[in-house]
Amino acid sequence: MSEQLTFDYEFTFQSGRKSRFLISLDRTSLKYIPPEEPVTAEWARLENHRCANCTLSTADHPWCPIALNLVDILPEFMDVFSYEKVDVTVKIDQRTYSTNTSIQQALSSMLGIYMVSSGCPIMSKLRPMVRFHLPFASVEETIYRSVSTYLLGQYFRHIRGEQGDWDLKGLIQIYENIQQVNLDMAERLRSIPAKDANVNALIVLDVFAKELPHNIQDSLKRLEYLFAEQTE
Repeated sequence: MSEQLTFDYEFTFQSGRKSRFLISLDRTSLKYIPPEEPVTAEWARLENHRCANCTLSTADHPWCPIALNLVDILPEFMDVFSYEKVDVTVKIDQRTYSTNTSIQQALSSMLGIYMVSSGCPIMSKLRPMVRFHLPFASVEETIYRSVSTYLLGQYFRHIRGEQGDWDLKGLIQIYENIQQVNLDMAERLRSIPAKDANVNALIVLDVFAKELPHNIQDSLKRLEYLFAEQTE
């Protein structure tokens, strides 16, 4: 098996233009493997619209790790509107996913990979989910995957003799922190002259980040029927 985990996203726009993105992660650490000569831009500097809850120092990290990952891809979406339809094909290992959806939905699926694998200490809390990335996931699917992944992490804490967080308080805190990152990243992207697809893709991600902390019990209640026999 390759030491890299690769996500192959191909977009076919209404104009017939195609854009392809090969996203490579280290299969063990799940960190993004940047190109040999990464592209930079002034808007990607850490102090430019820096996230309010950012824990990085400009001395060690002159560039925002999320923004640096996005510099090379955002120009492909600067001349399109978020509501325009696009055909998207995603290849991951031995599987292929395809759909026709809005650009903002398709782009948000890809942005999620770039963000959690970037090295941002806040987004890295979701890094285990990228190993089993599900393109174009619904809110319900994302809640299921997010809670399941978090609880598996708590199980590993438990077997090490540490206290597990079975009430999901830590997960709620994670998504509250991510809300702030999404908000401030959207402001950063608004500083770039472009149409709205890039910003609205982040808004799609933020919908879930806002949904989970405030409605987690209701959301899980809607999934309880799946475990009727298992929990007898």
